[in-house]
Amino acid sequence: MGQVKRPGGVTLVAVLTWISGLLDIIGGTLLLFQTSVVSTAEAFGGASGLVASAIVSILIGAIVIVVANGLLRGSAVSRMVITVIEVLSIIASIFFAIAYPAGAIGEYFSAAIALIVIALLWTGRANAFFRG
Repeated sequence: MGQVKRPGGVTLVAVLTWISGLLDIIGGTLLLFQTSVVSTAEAFGGASGLVASAIVSILIGAIVIVVANGLLRGSAVSRMVITVIEVLSIIASIFFAIAYPAGAIGEYFSAAIALIVIALLWTGRANAFFRG
């Protein structure tokens, strides 16, 4: 029995996840250069809060890239991590849509994207790929 070919939907999710991680790293790195900007530092509760936020962003980005690479290799753990993150994203989007009705359309869009990601990771072909 041969290896199951990776479905295009899984590849799409992995690439988008990888890009998201890269953007987190870039954003965190750029944030580190903002420590001397008083208004930016104040928004984070001071320079130490800004640096901590930047480091957390960079670390999250690195973890996301590792998870995305796992998706490309067929890691069931990576698929579960992304699924949990997307479910949490849906919950947060629903909360924010109710709490801040002015931004509800954006939150509904975000929830819809999260549902699509989950659907792409749990199709029959994706199940066969992640089972190996």
